[in-house]
Amino acid sequence: MNHTAPALRARAALRRLLAGALGAAVCLPAVVLPALAQGSTPVQGDYIAAIVNQELVTAGEIERRLERAHADAARAGARLPADDVLRKQVFDELIDERVIIGNARDSGMKVDDAEIDRAVQSVAAQNQLSAEQLRARLRAEGIDFARFRANLRDQIMIERMREREVYRRIAVSDEEIDQELARERAAARTGEELNLAQILVAVPEGADASTLAARRTRAEQALARVRAGEPFAQVARELSDDGNRERGGEIGLRPAARLPDLFVEAVRDLPVGGVSAVLRSGAGFHLLELLERRSGGVTITQTRVRHVLLRTSPELTPEVAARRLAEYRRQIESGRRSFEDIAREYSEDGSAASGGDLGWAAPGMFVPEFEAAMNALSPGGVSAPVVSRFGVHLIQVVERREVALDAKQLREQARNVLRERKFEQAYLDWTKELRARAYVEYREPPQ
Repeated sequence: MNHTAPALRARAALRRLLAGALGAAVCLPAVVLPALAQGSTPVQGDYIAAIVNQELVTAGEIERRLERAHADAARAGARLPADDVLRKQVFDELIDERVIIGNARDSGMKVDDAEIDRAVQSVAAQNQLSAEQLRARLRAEGIDFARFRANLRDQIMIERMREREVYRRIAVSDEEIDQELARERAAARTGEELNLAQILVAVPEGADASTLAARRTRAEQALARVRAGEPFAQVARELSDDGNRERGGEIGLRPAARLPDLFVEAVRDLPVGGVSAVLRSGAGFHLLELLERRSGGVTITQTRVRHVLLRTSPELTPEVAARRLAEYRRQIESGRRSFEDIAREYSEDGSAASGGDLGWAAPGMFVPEFEAAMNALSPGGVSAPVVSRFGVHLIQVVERREVALDAKQLREQARNVLRERKFEQAYLDWTKELRARAYVEYREPPQ
């Protein structure tokens, strides 16, 4: 089968949907434990849909992935493609996973038993079970524990292969860095920084005309209240769908280059304290208040940040990880436990030993979804669960500082930004190459 770039991009979009809908998942429904064990061994009534090298893809797996896609799309208010198109995307994604696993094994990649033990403990903890209770629950559902561990091993290998192989393929030229720096200088208007507050009235993807009109009316009512003299921050706390609503919608001081062009243009001629008209973006309707405008030299805001990371897989779903991290957040905010203690005990990351501390980070060092959540936090603030390609994070900002950059540091920052920007396409290209070399035999359903 010939897999074009649009087809690969469609599967990437599906992956983002299955994860991205969970970014603020603090009130998700309980996840049934049997869904944690999705093996490739057919069960009674199931059948083999494809053989990938020496691995199997079963019809049962396809159905479980389809159910999850529909559930996540419903929560996110997102549209899915037609059923036949979606089924093909899910089928292709499962085949890609088998191809990556086979490639990992051929390359000699190994995951030791101690790491699998930690992953099993993590799955048990996410479901609020002990390790023995997890074993009993799996046994009651007819799920072989050895196969369960093997699935965990496979998912760890998939993530390691993605990170190792894809980053190795990404090249950033000096010319690209020069162009990125020129673009940033033009957008920043010689170093201008803006502190904005926002009222966001979100619009679901695919909203009909009546929903769109109702959301626009709500935004215009917010503008009328502000113009009538009500404090912008008060209206934001009452009406905004933005994550900064508790801070009166304040986004925080940042270079204009790191703000949407729509926002920069809307406040370009506003005085400090001025409020924009209603703006329309893909996210919904916005009102902006200009809190501060600052011009200066070439500096960046560095953030000292810590996190708790739970790595996800079919055995440890994003839903379960998000619910558990939301509980950790409640414990931290109530003062029952410290962020550092929770990171040391639960985080599946090399920073766990230091309480999740990632040190001082410049813009562009983290994946976009992590950085966006980090930038929205005030020092001391703790995010809602944040989904990235690494897993699900709980993020805390410790402190911030302004640092002047020399030419070498500016170029390195631009290089990091460009590498992250190129990751998705590099991943798609790599997957396409692996798939072209793989043996895939499609099986017809039994008659």
